Amino acid sequence: MTSTKSAVRKGLIGIALAAAGLTTVVGNIAQAGTLAVNIAFKGASQRAVWQSAIDDFRKAHPDVDVKVSFIDEEAYKVQLPGWLSTVAPDVVNWHDGERMAYYARRGLLEDLTNDWNRNNWNSMYASTKEASSYNGKQYAAPTVYYSWGMFYRKDLFQKAGIAGEPKTWDEFLDACKKLKAAGITPVAVAGRDAWTLAGWFDYLDLRINGNAFHQKLMAGDVAYTDPRVKKVYTTWKQLLDDKVFIDNSLSYDLDAAQPFLFQGKAAMMLMGTFITGGFPPDVKSKMGYFQFPIIDAKVPTAEDGPVESLHIPAKAKNKADAHTFLAFMETPDISSKLAQGLGSLPANSKSPEPEDPISKIGFQILSNTKGGIAQFYDRDMTKEMADEGMKGMQQFVSDPTKLDEILAQLEQTRKRIYKK
Repeated sequence: MTSTKSAVRKGLIGIALAAAGLTTVVGNIAQAGTLAVNIAFKGASQRAVWQSAIDDFRKAHPDVDVKVSFIDEEAYKVQLPGWLSTVAPDVVNWHDGERMAYYARRGLLEDLTNDWNRNNWNSMYASTKEASSYNGKQYAAPTVYYSWGMFYRKDLFQKAGIAGEPKTWDEFLDACKKLKAAGITPVAVAGRDAWTLAGWFDYLDLRINGNAFHQKLMAGDVAYTDPRVKKVYTTWKQLLDDKVFIDNSLSYDLDAAQPFLFQGKAAMMLMGTFITGGFPPDVKSKMGYFQFPIIDAKVPTAEDGPVESLHIPAKAKNKADAHTFLAFMETPDISSKLAQGLGSLPANSKSPEPEDPISKIGFQILSNTKGGIAQFYDRDMTKEMADEGMKGMQQFVSDPTKLDEILAQLEQTRKRIYKK
């Protein structure tokens, strides 16, 4: 009787253990199964290269079921705060600098410091470590960075009798005069996308006042009524008064403004190298690229070199596979592949140099800068102030005579936000 009870008890224990084991296996499958990745992109070529890199990860990790959502960049910016604070995906792509710090400060991003130490990122990503850090910890995995400069149509320069790429402000203004005389609008700008105007503000400020001043302004330590800030806008106003830009620039977003270049209606555009992937083949050979002209030779030359990055939301459900995904994407080969497809430079120092001619020029510009590398207006600054600042830029372009009124309004906003 006792042996029968014992056998029954052993059998029950075996079934219970088997059931527990089965539960564990099922639980593991449910947990390790799906990796939700949200990717922001601009244009078909950017989407394609991300898709290709994710397919590479799938081949290397067939046990991970990657569910990728591609979202247009402008919509992505609006939706990201909601994802991070409610039901978060496991991986998001975003930007370094203040853009990253904004969410890290609020506890919405996973601390990746251990990943940096474990995966040798401290060495491979040394140049972008500072931009990836908040309070001494890293919250970003850099993927690519890119140069900003002046794209131009070489054939239109030749047609207008412009001897070479303008290196100084006087040469640039002279080139604009020659283009107008030839019936060509000098510069296309997509003012409907306010960040394209911020590129003009950044470069005028960097060239007139330098990066140290620029970063103080970005940190809210300088009044917008300061004469040095006003000088940036009065220099910009000269270009507006001289009809250097396309008419009704506030009506065009980037996709609508680029055809002015492609069709030969405008000769130049200040933009990041990420747009090169969308150049039509018949136009690509006609495009050149040069450093934004020097305005004051005494000011050390600084550049915008924004860093793109990957992040794990603090509320992600599948963090284990998310860390594996980041480690894969940060390898030199994948960094190089992304850079090539995104018209950018690999953030990984072990990746090969780019072969694309424009990317090479961008690489040289950023490598040789003596005055520092800024992240970009709305990435170096608190989001609320950046939004108000860019709104002010659109108001300024719409009516440059209201400059003093706009700067006074921005100064009131600065005092309210920074309490300085």
